[in-house]
Amino acid sequence: MEGAAHCSLEAKRLLLDPKFEGYKLSLEPLACYQLELDAAVAEVKLRDDQYTLDHMRAFGMYNYLHLDSWYQDNVYYIDQFGRVMNLSVTLDTALQKPREVFRLPTDLTAYDNRLCASICFSSSTWVTVSDGTGRLYLIKSGKRGNSASEKWEIVFNEELGSPFIIVHSVSFVKSDKHSVAVLLLRVEKDELDTKGSGFHITLEWVTFVEMNKADEHRYEISKRRVLQGKSVPHYAAIEPNGDGLMIISYKPFKFLQEEKEILKENDDKKTTDEKKDPLYYWQQTEDDLTITVHIPQDTTKDDIKVQFSPDNIRVTLKDQPALMEGKLYSSVDHESCTWIIKENKRCLEIFLIKKNEGPRWPELIVGDTKGELIMDSSQCAEISESLMHLTSEVMNPDPEKENPPCNAQELEECDAFLEDGASLCRFDGDTLKVTHVINLGSNQYLFSVVVDPKEMPCFCLRHDVDALLWQPHSDQPQNMWEHIATFNALGYVQASKQDKKFMACAPDYSYAALCECLRRIFIYRQPTPLSTVLYNRKEGRQVGQVAKQLVATLEANDPILGFQATNERLFVLTAKTLFLIKVNTGN
Repeated sequence: MEGAAHCSLEAKRLLLDPKFEGYKLSLEPLACYQLELDAAVAEVKLRDDQYTLDHMRAFGMYNYLHLDSWYQDNVYYIDQFGRVMNLSVTLDTALQKPREVFRLPTDLTAYDNRLCASICFSSSTWVTVSDGTGRLYLIKSGKRGNSASEKWEIVFNEELGSPFIIVHSVSFVKSDKHSVAVLLLRVEKDELDTKGSGFHITLEWVTFVEMNKADEHRYEISKRRVLQGKSVPHYAAIEPNGDGLMIISYKPFKFLQEEKEILKENDDKKTTDEKKDPLYYWQQTEDDLTITVHIPQDTTKDDIKVQFSPDNIRVTLKDQPALMEGKLYSSVDHESCTWIIKENKRCLEIFLIKKNEGPRWPELIVGDTKGELIMDSSQCAEISESLMHLTSEVMNPDPEKENPPCNAQELEECDAFLEDGASLCRFDGDTLKVTHVINLGSNQYLFSVVVDPKEMPCFCLRHDVDALLWQPHSDQPQNMWEHIATFNALGYVQASKQDKKFMACAPDYSYAALCECLRRIFIYRQPTPLSTVLYNRKEGRQVGQVAKQLVATLEANDPILGFQATNERLFVLTAKTLFLIKVNTGN
């Protein structure tokens, strides 16, 4: 990731509530409606050869319910007959059965090694669909959610290799031509990986462009680019203008073309480095430094010019560029510094006296890599001994010590993350290079949500105990990730739900919700002002607002397969039933 800007996420302090007191369990009833499906959802269970954690994350935990963010309360799923079914809600008490809007031409039951079918809504009139067999459909849908103007028409239909799922898709106009970019995910066998899981993850970024030929509007593939990594990304999305890509993943992704270039560069660099010896060698004690520079034979004192200053050094030979030049790591007593030519006239020795005795210098000249530090065995042993206390096979080898390195009893189970090393990377579509990197550290990824369909999906990260929602802005380099909302204590609360399967939030941030694998739904509302007077028992002060937690239990024993949230409703999908939970009342 050379050349990438290392950034950080800056939380807005005004959106944080350090005095948040927790959620109060509310027993207020939630209206729950259910619709029995004509045919079961096209669920695809993991096969015996899909045994890794990546297979489980990509396909075993797949969300079979798709929210159309371009139209309010509009959800889709694909049933076992390959029908794309739609439910558009306007009035909860007058729900109609899901209706068929499109039927996949493929007979899904004829394929043994297929993946789950997937849908992504590229714009208000464009949809991309995968049947899970490796075939992609680019569809012009018309205005959806309205049976009068909605007509799904295939404009591109082609086999694109091994089975995949659609991760994200966008529609845009560039150079007066309409384009659709789509991101496809595969988990593929890796014969070269003998120490890991034996699989790698590929993200294929495919761009379709409209081609006007003889008054016929056709779409053709203009670009196919492939990224490869070793873990399923938590988040992957194409920028609205199709110029870049953002990925959150535990292990880094690289474009295959870039990887080949890096290997070639490393080979070239290795060959170059093998030919080059260090320009100078240097040693140090607590008091001084000795530098040895190789010079041409028969060089005289008059040919050499050495300039000392408290913080800089410059060494030149007659009529040649400087051999050494730059800022010293620390100050020296420049009046006591000297130099000599060794008797064989092949070496120049320079003696520097440290101004501050004791501290070791990690480098001689700041940023200079032309020299090499030489340490004797006694110095190596001294350094090793000074670092010994930082390494141990025991968690706390000396518990009586005043400042023990770690107290495991202070850590709670929900503070442990399996993936501390997740990072957020932004890739440029033209150079295929990483332009921005954020090391997320312990900011655990929680979920993503589309707040504005014209923008990239937002992602929610744990920050301490809270959950912070971030909106990417690809067109604002100085504010590329904006903190737009906070769900107080949700980071801590969700960690205690060991059976959680999906998380979501309302696009207006009014609530967050999570569901378990079976039946139970937890809803966490934002704090709201109280209509009655309430006092804190411990402190005796009046409480102005309270955040409520609600729990809903579904009347179903089938596992939850899909989960989506809108401003007013939660949609929950099982194999044979679609549930609607009324969370908020529209204004």
